[in-house]
Amino acid sequence: MSIFRKITNLFAKKQKIEKEIADLQKSCKHTNKSVKAVREHVDSSIPVIRWVCDDCLRIVGYPTPQEEEKYFNE
Repeated sequence: MSIFRKITNLFAKKQKIEKEIADLQKSCKHTNKSVKAVREHVDSSIPVIRWVCDDCLRIVGYPTPQEEEKYFNE
């Protein structure tokens, strides 16, 4: 198998997995959430502080300055 074909297959699998994750996150009720440091985008290397669903790991909001301060002091 050529490198091109292998990479093409991997990208296809990645796209399928990302769609499945998005579908699961879309159907989640996001009832359990907490403030966490996460990467806002797949290609970013700097973490950001966000409200994140504990069940599906989707970013669901922005913490207030007080909530950020509490996160850093824990």
